[in-house]
Amino acid sequence: MKEIIDFLYANPRGCLASIDDEGRPHVRPWEFMFEQDAKLWFCTGNTKDVFYQIQCNPAIEFCSTSKDLVTVRVSGEVIFGIDLNIKRKMLETNDLVKSIYKTPENTEFEIFYLKHGQATMFDISGQLRNNLVF
Repeated sequence: MKEIIDFLYANPRGCLASIDDEGRPHVRPWEFMFEQDAKLWFCTGNTKDVFYQIQCNPAIEFCSTSKDLVTVRVSGEVIFGIDLNIKRKMLETNDLVKSIYKTPENTEFEIFYLKHGQATMFDISGQLRNNLVF
């Protein structure tokens, strides 16, 4: 797990895929926030389409690629959280998130982690470098 977490910290920006209510995939730019207690944390706003998509179908995938074309793909089931300490940490460690949501008490600010997931790391040739179920 350490190799994948280290990779995500070094390459936090990527794309997140969800499924809309008609079964069509939607991919958008996203950012990994951090790992805590063996959970991969992300956030969003509850006024966004993606929030409703994830509530209807909690299966998502996040993918990030490094400059040398190593890729980590993480998929799993979204579990929404309410922990104000997690929200505080996100605001303290990410200026963009802080500029949008301002405080952990913001009612639009939603946090989530992945459960029943899988993470794979592979290079441009497709060679598997790491595979992890969590």
